[in-house]
Amino acid sequence: MTETGNTGSYPPGFMISAPASGTGKTTVMLGLLRALAEDGLAVQPYKSGPDYIDPAFHLAAAGRASFNLDTWAMDSGLLDAVAGQASDAQICVGEGSMGLYDGVATRGQSGFGSSAETAKRMGWPVVLVVDVGGQAQSAAATALGFRAYDPDLPFAGVILNRVASARHERLTRLGMERAGIPVLGSLPRRGDLTLPERHLGLIQAVEHPDLEAAIAGYAAFLRDNVDLEAIKSAARAGIAPAAAHLPNPPAQRIALARDAAFSFTYPHLLEGWRAAGAEILPFSPLADEAPAADADLVWLPGGYPELHGGRLAAAATFRAALRKHAQTRPVHGECGGYMALGEVLVDKAGNRHQMAGLLGLVTSYEKRKFHLGYRRAILQAPMPGFASGTALRGHEFHYSTIVDEPDAPLANVMDADGNPVPETGSVRGHVTGTFFHLITGETP
Repeated sequence: MTETGNTGSYPPGFMISAPASGTGKTTVMLGLLRALAEDGLAVQPYKSGPDYIDPAFHLAAAGRASFNLDTWAMDSGLLDAVAGQASDAQICVGEGSMGLYDGVATRGQSGFGSSAETAKRMGWPVVLVVDVGGQAQSAAATALGFRAYDPDLPFAGVILNRVASARHERLTRLGMERAGIPVLGSLPRRGDLTLPERHLGLIQAVEHPDLEAAIAGYAAFLRDNVDLEAIKSAARAGIAPAAAHLPNPPAQRIALARDAAFSFTYPHLLEGWRAAGAEILPFSPLADEAPAADADLVWLPGGYPELHGGRLAAAATFRAALRKHAQTRPVHGECGGYMALGEVLVDKAGNRHQMAGLLGLVTSYEKRKFHLGYRRAILQAPMPGFASGTALRGHEFHYSTIVDEPDAPLANVMDADGNPVPETGSVRGHVTGTFFHLITGETP
C-alpha cells in the first residue's frame, strides 16, 4: 500500500464557491483551471462534496485528475491522503458544491460536508461567485453576510457574475467597496456559457460535443474579465497533510466498465487501487466488449445505462462473459451498474430492456422518483474489498424506481441522519450491487 502526503511545503490554493447552486461557479472554475494551466502552472483541481460529474470536467480543463474532499464521508486520514495528491502541484483550486455553508444536519466522520469546512481544513481563502442579476449595491449585503457568517473562514473576495451593463457593474462595485469586499472580477451576462445539462445536472464530460473549445472559451472569457494575478496572490497554503493511505483495492486485477453508460467512479478510489499495485482493465459494455477473462473482479460503475438500454440488451458478448465470470468470481455494480446487473431496466418511454440477469432487480425510469443524499451502510454480507459488518460511506443520486428487488439485501442503509432507506442493495452468489456510490469504508 502506497502512502501519499507531504510533510514539507504544500502548494497554495483557493476555493471557488457561491451563495447557492446555479450561480456560474463551474464556468468560473473551468476557465480559471485552464487559464492557470496556460500560464504554465501545475494546477491541482479538487471538488468539495460527493459530486462525480465535475471532476471529469476539471481533468479536461487542468490536465490533472481532480479529487473529491468530503468532510462527511472521509475521516482525517483519507482527507490527508486526498490532499496529498497536490504534493507536486504549484497551485490548488477547489470547487464548492451547493452554497458555501450548505451541508447535512448530522456530523459525519470529519464534519457536515460543507464547502466552508473543506476550505478551512485546507487553509484556502474563498472566492465567492455572486450572481448579481436583478440587484446592484444589494449584492454587497449578500457577500458581507457570507464573509461574516464564519469569521475564521479565509475570504479572498468576490467575482461578480451576470453583470448586465457598465452602469450595473459600477453600482455593484460601489456596494462592494462600501462593504470592504474585494472584487476580483466582473463577468458580463452571456447565455452561451452554460454547460449542457440533463436530469442529474451536467452531462458527462465525454458526451460534450466540443468540450475543448468550450473550456478554451471559458478561459479567454475569464482572462478578459477577472484579475488573474490578484486571484493567484490570494491563494494560501494551509498545514501540509500528513502522509496517509488512499483506499486499498478490492482485487488485484479489476475489469472496470468504462464508457458513456458507466463512468462514475471516485478518482481517489482508482488512484488508490493503482498506487497499491492493482491492475485496472477497462472495457466497454456499450461496444459489446467482454471483461478480461483473467480478471479477479468485474466492477460496473454508475452512469446512464437508461440512455443506452437497447444497446446493453443487445450486447450478447458482454452479457455472456459477465455471467461466466460470476459463476466463480465476484461482480459488483454501483447505481447504474447495479441496474445493469438486474433483470430488467424500464426506460422513461416505458420500453423494457433485458439486462444481465445476475440479480433479480427490476428498475424503471417511467415514473421518475428522486433519490439524493449521503449513505451509511452496514454490510450484511461481504462485497469486494469489505467484510460483512463493515460500515461504508457513500452517496446516492438517481431517478430510478425499484419495481422488484427479490434478492437478499446487501446492507442496512441509512441516510446522513441515520434514518433507514429502502435501497439496501442486493447479493446473490458472487454478485453484489448498491444504489450508492462508494466513497470509503470506515476504519474500525
